[in-house]
Amino acid sequence: MNLKIGIFDSGIGGFTILNSLLKTRKDVEVFYLADTKRIPFGSKNYKEIRIIAKEICNFFAEKNLNALLVACNTTNACALDILENNLKVPCFDLINSVSEIVDKRIIGVLATQTTVRSSYYKNAINSKKENTIIFQQECPEFVSEIEKEKLNIDKLNYLTDYYLRPLIKNNIEELILGCSHYPLIYDFLRKELDSNIKIIDPSVALIKKFNESFAIPKTACFETLSYENVKFFVTSERDEFFNKVKFWLGINKEIRLVNLRSNV
Repeated sequence: MNLKIGIFDSGIGGFTILNSLLKTRKDVEVFYLADTKRIPFGSKNYKEIRIIAKEICNFFAEKNLNALLVACNTTNACALDILENNLKVPCFDLINSVSEIVDKRIIGVLATQTTVRSSYYKNAINSKKENTIIFQQECPEFVSEIEKEKLNIDKLNYLTDYYLRPLIKNNIEELILGCSHYPLIYDFLRKELDSNIKIIDPSVALIKKFNESFAIPKTACFETLSYENVKFFVTSERDEFFNKVKFWLGINKEIRLVNLRSNV
């Protein structure tokens, strides 16, 4: 019997969590919600994110989930308690998961404005590892560029250099991609950094924690990554999201339009 798993994000960022999940197991039925009507979350304030989180709970409440994978760092930073208290199923989040695997002293974090200003990453890492120095960098333009149907290579190269430069000057030893969209431009980031600087994708840590809680069946035979048991839901721009699913995941899937009943 498949586990019912919810994944949500403002857009395609959650694809990184979805892929990390499906690379490790296939005994899951996934409900992927993209709140495209209100993208990006990262520039919204604390109160707005908490309102959105409650409506996301309303959507997933009818899905009889076994677990929720929080694919949005901003919601993770501002409203994890709302998700946990309302859904009453295990909620696996990016920030607390990745804070457990940091092993260097000087850490860089790329994230959205609201995530950075919440200080959630700093607090989570410092609670697990003493004497860590953390430098955070707001990246307000990354998500809107990554969400474009046709990537602007020159603009992404410029932004990558601009956002990474302060962190490089501070001699970071590890870089955390503190927005689920950012692993989608891993190659842009990697070429700007010395090879000795480790880039951490929090989705890997999240899925590791999930798999430790929900054991993978020993009989599972994993051949190829399959999206057969994934259902996609959006709050707007259904055709555009269909094209993004095709571009990033290489599949044609039905995209269902839903209303989260919000004026935010």
